[in-house]
Amino acid sequence: MPKQKILFSSESVSEGHPDKVADQISDAILDACLALDPEARVACETFVTKNFVLISGEITMRGSVDYTSIARQTIARIGYTDPRLDFASDTVEIDVRIHEQSPDIAQGVNRGKLLEQGAGDQGIMFGYASNESEGYMPLAIGVAHKLVRVASNLRREGHFPGARPDMKSQVTIDYSDADNIRIDKVLMSVQHDPDVDMQTFRDFIYQQIMLPVVASFQLNNDFTYLINPTGRFVTGGPAGDTGLTGRKIIVDTYGGTARHGGGCFSGKDASKVDRSAAYMARYIAKNLVAAGVADRLEVQLAYAIGVAEPQSISLATFGTAHYSDEIILSVINDVFDCRPGAIIAQFNLKQPTFKYQSLAAYGHFGRPDLDLPFEKLDQVAAIKKALKKYKNLK
Repeated sequence: MPKQKILFSSESVSEGHPDKVADQISDAILDACLALDPEARVACETFVTKNFVLISGEITMRGSVDYTSIARQTIARIGYTDPRLDFASDTVEIDVRIHEQSPDIAQGVNRGKLLEQGAGDQGIMFGYASNESEGYMPLAIGVAHKLVRVASNLRREGHFPGARPDMKSQVTIDYSDADNIRIDKVLMSVQHDPDVDMQTFRDFIYQQIMLPVVASFQLNNDFTYLINPTGRFVTGGPAGDTGLTGRKIIVDTYGGTARHGGGCFSGKDASKVDRSAAYMARYIAKNLVAAGVADRLEVQLAYAIGVAEPQSISLATFGTAHYSDEIILSVINDVFDCRPGAIIAQFNLKQPTFKYQSLAAYGHFGRPDLDLPFEKLDQVAAIKKALKKYKNLK
């Protein structure tokens, strides 16, 4: 029997993908609301299709913002400005259906003092970290994100002739030899002008995008690759497929390597633990792995609506732990405050130094291009100190 490869694949999509267009509009609206009122309660969802945008959801805030103008600005920034693409910033029809947050939800969340704030809903959130890459992210999703991020940057800068905004990538990692992890396959599908020379276009993607990105991870360059395997990708973006906020949650997180609780991030203020607790779970996992607690680690946080304290904290270490689960959980409880209000305060999520819109494409975690508070390794020393308390229980 021939030896089978041990393979794992992850995908990413560009800012011009229809689902990501929707995410970016929702998060641009969130940013505008928080800039006007840091106490705003926002749950905004966007639907995009050929020549049409629907903005809906629940928003409660002091003042008002121009949702239509924000959507048009976002669409233009992404690169959809040509009416011939059947989705353009100046000509797309936009319908806004926004109402206020339910008072039943508000009474459980709004408790006066921030640290007493209850969770905006029930739910389970996961965070993950691995020491297989510099950013403590799984390799497949890290490479996949960088492929479309680099390609999109080249397009916006005018250095990617014939490319249009909608792009996808997929990367397969070969884990057959733990001492020699390799890239097995790379796939990219890039929307293009109808008159491009496809051989020249493919050569550019392979030579100027695939090879440099793979080299930046210090991985092999003898991988199999596919570029626009259908042969043509002219019709794309919302004109080619509908887009909806929150439909790319695996792209947003760990590429399928870790579990996901189900709730999306985009369009939601930080009182929604779908977002804030997922950031905390990643922060916990990353700092624990960096402190040498395990080589791979997944944290789960669970909440009840209106209740501040988590209902449970659990973890998985996939056989890579250097301490018992009991010790690791004790350290988590010693070092990290997982109440929603504490998370918001620690990461400054009401008035963040970053824009939520900047997270709406290319993933929320392991972002070398952004300075994110929940990506900082500032609890490693505290974790190591806490571990000393439990060394006799190891």
